[in-house]
Amino acid sequence: MKKKKTLLKILKRSCIIVLYIVALFVAQASHVFAADEPLTVINNLSDFIFGLIRAVGMIILGFGVVQVGMSLKSHDPSQRANGFMTLAGGVVITFAKEILNIITGG
Repeated sequence: MKKKKTLLKILKRSCIIVLYIVALFVAQASHVFAADEPLTVINNLSDFIFGLIRAVGMIILGFGVVQVGMSLKSHDPSQRANGFMTLAGGVVITFAKEILNIITGG
């Protein structure tokens, strides 16, 4: 009786694994519609990546504002310096695409 239960348990686990693998294969077989021009695809990818970078920059910018505010409240000059550096870094990261366009002339 115990062998039958363990065999049934192994069979059930194997069936679940096989169904999971089949589901993964079906999920991977999706159609991808790309643009006609390869340059358009690269530009879309570039816009997406710079959008992610802008989001990270905004988060760092917000953290810098909070850090400067906390340093003004606690009268801590080293924390204030770190806050302003974080704030400046957030601004640079947020506007990275525009800065690169100005540098490259594009």
